[in-house]
Amino acid sequence: MNESEWRERFLENIAGSSMEGLAAAEYAQINKIRVGIRHAGKAVGGFWTLRGNIFLNSIHYTMDSSLRDPRAWTLFIHEVRHLQQGMITALSIFGELDAWQYEFKVYKRITGKNLDARLEEILALPLNYDRPNLQHARTLMIAYARKGYAAGILPLYPLTREVRYWFTAGINPDN
Repeated sequence: MNESEWRERFLENIAGSSMEGLAAAEYAQINKIRVGIRHAGKAVGGFWTLRGNIFLNSIHYTMDSSLRDPRAWTLFIHEVRHLQQGMITALSIFGELDAWQYEFKVYKRITGKNLDARLEEILALPLNYDRPNLQHARTLMIAYARKGYAAGILPLYPLTREVRYWFTAGINPDN
């Protein structure tokens, strides 16, 4: 199977998995998102690029395995969520928390599987701008993804809010 045939089948499988999958596949098609498989660090399941591409990590997925693996589908849904958020939000712990919660709620629903306790805790966290909450989310993400996951270098808030937080003596951006 060539890459074009794989992409079509992969998006069909995602679209058929859930309403969120259908929305993600439609978003990818409408926005002409390039979807593929590329090598990345072991802690990375997939990634998006500044050009709006989405790739699964070849360490974890092949064309064949990704067609059968709900984890690959929900990972794609996660990466589409980041593209929808925009770069400033996507490159923050707030953006990651939103994408992780979106991804794993769908994964749990479509597989019926129990999640790792750290993932269940992430799902239970409120999605807000409370710094201790976001710091806790970062800790859980790193513990789950392990060494090499870049959450440790991301700001807690989307960058514009993070800068405002630091320039206003730590006043929460929601105030």
